[in-house]
Amino acid sequence: MDKINILWADDEIDLLKPQLLFLEKKGYEVITVTNGYDAIEEIEENNSIDVVFLDESMPGITGLETLSKIKDILPNIPVVMITKNEEENVMEEALGAQISDYLIKPVNPNQILLTLRRIIDSKRLVREKTASDYQQEFRTILMDINSGLDYEEWVDIYKRIIGWELKIDESDTSEMADILAMQKSEANAAFSKYLVKNYVSWMQHGDGPVFSNNLLRSKVFPQLKPDVPTVMVLLDNMRYDQWRMIEPIISEFFRVEEEDFFYSILPTSTQYSRNAIFAGMMPAEIEKYHKQWWLNDNQEGGKNMHEKDLLGEQIRRTFRKEIKFDYTKITNVNNAKQMQDNILNYLNNDFSVIVYNFIDMLSHARTEMEVLKELAGDEKAYRSLTRSWFENSPLYAALKRISERDVQLFMTTDHGTIRVNTPSRVVGDRETTTNLRYKVGRNLQYDRSDVLEVRDPHKAGLPRPNVSSTFIFAKEDIFFLYPNNYNYYHNYYRNTFQHGGISLEEVICPVIRLSSK
Repeated sequence: MDKINILWADDEIDLLKPQLLFLEKKGYEVITVTNGYDAIEEIEENNSIDVVFLDESMPGITGLETLSKIKDILPNIPVVMITKNEEENVMEEALGAQISDYLIKPVNPNQILLTLRRIIDSKRLVREKTASDYQQEFRTILMDINSGLDYEEWVDIYKRIIGWELKIDESDTSEMADILAMQKSEANAAFSKYLVKNYVSWMQHGDGPVFSNNLLRSKVFPQLKPDVPTVMVLLDNMRYDQWRMIEPIISEFFRVEEEDFFYSILPTSTQYSRNAIFAGMMPAEIEKYHKQWWLNDNQEGGKNMHEKDLLGEQIRRTFRKEIKFDYTKITNVNNAKQMQDNILNYLNNDFSVIVYNFIDMLSHARTEMEVLKELAGDEKAYRSLTRSWFENSPLYAALKRISERDVQLFMTTDHGTIRVNTPSRVVGDRETTTNLRYKVGRNLQYDRSDVLEVRDPHKAGLPRPNVSSTFIFAKEDIFFLYPNNYNYYHNYYRNTFQHGGISLEEVICPVIRLSSK
């Protein structure tokens, strides 16, 4: 390994010669200083220092003062505090300033070595352990994928794959990340076959998983409490891995009571899945019973303008008593600020819904803007961007405010997204939809091996805009392209996040029940 450079600051450095010789024999390079001022100067001038050993009690400026100034210069450098005693206030200050470890004098050479190995080698050890553990589970997951899973077992597979993605993100194991990406692709191929085989039958017989149209009746309404207000936040486009990124942040103020899942209906797009959630109906039923509130793809106008009306009708159908509810949709910064200011008023309701559109806007903006393509260049970066947004969002600030009250919180979504890479040619007329992951139209021409085709939309609970309308849904990471300007649009849309089709990421949606701590 490359030589590790240690800066050791101690006014009694001459008494530490045995420890310094020990470290040099072990291959470490040690730079010594006798006071805090010299330590700070060395940090400023020497950019090769890997770790600092810092005596807590030195003349001039103390170890804690030196620590603070070192962290101002190099916030991430590991610092080991060395102290003669374990005074509580001193250690609290040191820990608060993010020391990596502390040692009590007299310092044992083996203790020093263990500390160094833990600090310097921890990333390598985590990386090696993660790689070793994943290699052991790789075969198990592979066997499970091909063993004829049911819809609950597919949820488990998806959770396991995401769990490994997050571990490999942390350990920065690029080779394992490539292998896992291949395994996730194989899982999506098998999952697509599973949905192609079962989806229409589930819609016909109602014997499948909980879908969008049953989400509220199955997962949310039974949990409403007469004396505790319930707030449901629906983050449009939120995948399970994105939930896992914001979970540690929200768990500071809320306790996760249950982590559950539902399947988004097809198409996995806002117009269909979210309307189905709030109506408690499949889109064909919405068109039949609430024709004034439904627009097909080929009709002009906003497709999700009546979610509050649909929610109100579902509540009236479900409950015999009056339920005081409210619905708020956040589509811009002004909406978000108003929601943050008024959040405590929501607690006067039995049930409040907040639909927050940021992640959906992020995925669309990423397609259009080159700077966002760089910021969210892959799954890891996309997850990180979601976390950064949430930490600084009016939504998080609002949730912190209500966490001080007795409140029940649901976090969920309407569908997820997948990063598309494989183009598939489609030919259709002018009324064919423009979505890259599903199409509805007449006389569509397409590669049947790339899609789930539904020639009778009513069998899948979908409206039929025309007598001969067919729906097709892209499998795996496929995206549809027309022959015109094929190469241009191939390069433009490849590696962008899209939704509407069949994949683990789009279909399997988290619904999390939390309570204020």
